[in-house]
Amino acid sequence: MKKLILVIIIAATLVGCSSTPKKTVSYSQSHVKNSRFKTGNTIKGKASWYGDYFHGKKTASGEKYNMYNLTAANKTLPFGTIVRVKNLDNGKSVKVKINDRGPYVKGRMIDLSRAAFKKIAPLGAGVLNVEVTILDTSNTFRYKH
Repeated sequence: MKKLILVIIIAATLVGCSSTPKKTVSYSQSHVKNSRFKTGNTIKGKASWYGDYFHGKKTASGEKYNMYNLTAANKTLPFGTIVRVKNLDNGKSVKVKINDRGPYVKGRMIDLSRAAFKKIAPLGAGVLNVEVTILDTSNTFRYKH
């Protein structure tokens, strides 16, 4: 019995240590297979904005946040993705680049920079019903190196 357990442990160790060649796929290539990230797809949800407190701080992508640039935060879209955000209440839209993660408030799908939000609604509106359309995924990346 002890010999059998010893053989099983040795066999498991050898199998665990063996290496098999893995195909390396960059994030920008692998996300194309995921239908959520295809150009033309739309997502409806709630949008908010963020500004002063984060201005000048590093975003999740490594860029500095500039509330006067047309950028946005989303939890899943790859960094560098260009999307059109359309305010469903007034029809106004803005193109933004995803460069941060968020929003971290339940029920919200996208956080726009101050400038981007201001293009489609007054800042006092707070939260909007929006439609987000993926326009360009050619410059996406996972993390800034």
